[in-house]
Amino acid sequence: MSEKNWARNVSYRAGKLCRPRLITELQEVVGRATRLSALGSRHSFNTIADTAGDLVSLDRLELPIDIDSDTMTVRVGGGVKYGVVGQYLQENGYALANLASLPHISVAGAIATATHGSGDLNQNLSAGVAAMQLVQADGSLVEVAPGDEDFDGYAVALGALGVVTEVSLAIVPTFDVATSVFERLPWPALFENFDDITRSAYSVSLFTRWSADTVDQAWLKSRVGRRADINTVAQTAEAFFGATPATTRLHPLPGVSAVACTEQQGIPGPWVDRLPHFRLDFTPSNGDELQSEFLVDRRHAVAAFEALRLLGARIDPLLQISEIRTVAADTFWLSSAGGRDSVALHFTWKPLQSEVEDLLVDLERALAPFEARPHWGKVFTAQVSSIAPLYEHLPDFVSLADRVDPNQKFRTDFLRERVFGF
Repeated sequence: MSEKNWARNVSYRAGKLCRPRLITELQEVVGRATRLSALGSRHSFNTIADTAGDLVSLDRLELPIDIDSDTMTVRVGGGVKYGVVGQYLQENGYALANLASLPHISVAGAIATATHGSGDLNQNLSAGVAAMQLVQADGSLVEVAPGDEDFDGYAVALGALGVVTEVSLAIVPTFDVATSVFERLPWPALFENFDDITRSAYSVSLFTRWSADTVDQAWLKSRVGRRADINTVAQTAEAFFGATPATTRLHPLPGVSAVACTEQQGIPGPWVDRLPHFRLDFTPSNGDELQSEFLVDRRHAVAAFEALRLLGARIDPLLQISEIRTVAADTFWLSSAGGRDSVALHFTWKPLQSEVEDLLVDLERALAPFEARPHWGKVFTAQVSSIAPLYEHLPDFVSLADRVDPNQKFRTDFLRERVFGF
């Protein structure tokens, strides 16, 4: 088998890739395997899903998208992409509260790794889970939901507790969003007004290369008609904390065509076409990149920015672009925003694996005083000895995994080194 991840920096070792069409078929595949790992959209940049056993993909699993207007939930297959779910919801007058920057990622893979969007009041995507069905190690089907004793362990499980087949997601009535982009936000203005800047819209993303005197771009995504965001929509013709409004659509990467990006310039449109940075009908790149991300307690935001700016001259040559976002706290045991409102420091690197990993040693050391948690699906160098102290409930998660997967069927080498090795 010659399967690779989306970025092509990981070649999977498995000898077989199973693609069942029915849940009963999936149960048989899981039950008879000795080692098994599930693949989502393959948008992880490390070996979290790599196994010497079998791989299983849910991209052919025949499950409908089912809206329940009474409970305000939508039931979807775990392998479905968020963009597909979003389009279906929009056609029927509903929405999800938040989306990640890419609509191309699968539901199960995103929630398993605590993937998130942006916004002071927006939690990671797992917070939208109203119920979750999965096939556990013995091939049995189980369903968990908020309020169940171990749900906070299942919500962000890194694939270690089973193969997620179906997910019920909370929905809301559809809403419109308008994106306004500003250029050249001065660093001193960001330091002095960080809270005001990030609360100025429903979702705020800041793009930087860390070495310049200003933040390159600020993307403000405002809910149309929402009182707190009305002033932001009106600011498209005004300065924004010293930044100036963009006069044309922009890509986060300097000099790159914005054709793959969602609409900007304050033009309202459906949530599904505005909350992501990139359009579902375009592949934003060919995978010629690596990604890292670290989440710090919001209280440490400015100090973390200052630490990264000291490394700016080393970061810049390896960087395509970096993004700053905010994420609201949740209660999930392995969530990178668990227990604390957080600031996400995202890095899109050039495809230079060894050089990036060398830099990450020093970058992670610079962020260590702020208890930075690495995103589980990105490139990082930290091992379990430094990760374990960051998660109060990691022992609870290990106990849960030992109970539901006693033969360690789903325990990849990555998970042994980063989660279970303490």
